[in-house]
Amino acid sequence: MTIERGYRTELTVGEVTVGRRDVEMLEAIDAHGSMHAAADALGRSYARLQRRIVELEDELGPLTERHRGGADGGGTTITETAQDLRRRFERHQTALEGVASVTESVLSGTVVDREGELATVETDIGLVVAVAPQEAEMVQVSVRSDAVVLSDPGERSQPGQTSFRNRFEGTVERVEQGTSVAQVRVGVDGTQGRMGADGAALKGPRTDEAALEALVTRASVDSLGLEPGRPIVASFKATAARAIPLEGVDGSPADSH
Repeated sequence: MTIERGYRTELTVGEVTVGRRDVEMLEAIDAHGSMHAAADALGRSYARLQRRIVELEDELGPLTERHRGGADGGGTTITETAQDLRRRFERHQTALEGVASVTESVLSGTVVDREGELATVETDIGLVVAVAPQEAEMVQVSVRSDAVVLSDPGERSQPGQTSFRNRFEGTVERVEQGTSVAQVRVGVDGTQGRMGADGAALKGPRTDEAALEALVTRASVDSLGLEPGRPIVASFKATAARAIPLEGVDGSPADSH
């Protein structure tokens, strides 16, 4: 199961909130050199577009500059203030995209071993070492996608990766690219680290839950050649995996009603 967050990029200036539609309006005026042409291109009425410009200019100062006559027949351009507003909005959107793209892989399982605050949990992707409450047996482990590191199966551990207690070989199932980051789903066969009573590795069909989500930069997508079917290693620290109990306070399964 994957949990996603939703955000909307906005800037607040005085009593006015600047959104994506406002930035698109300024971009259209800049591209077409005319408020009438911009309104047509955006499918908006000229009167509404002009009214919105006035609302924004009351707080921000001049955003457009009209030119009459001349060899080019006049028109409208946007000011440096408008250009700065566009740049600020795009920077905010890029930063927010990284936050908005963070998801969580949620894995249910059973605690099979403990080492202080850390518990080894048998899940659909295999054995996961996570921070877990004492006494909990049935737990749900959450791993943020920005805590998962992807690497080539043939590469040696990079500096800083030796502390990764959780390492799973898998296959890229999906790559969703944004402006600056990409969400990658890695399917794991679910047998890694899982042992039966006879000491043999457990085998079984892979479930839809046997997957991890990773958030990486677009540069990493290119350097690792991430695409569906690509073998990959997904790793994360034990402290990045947090478990919550699924039992009631008396140790019995929690009531689901």
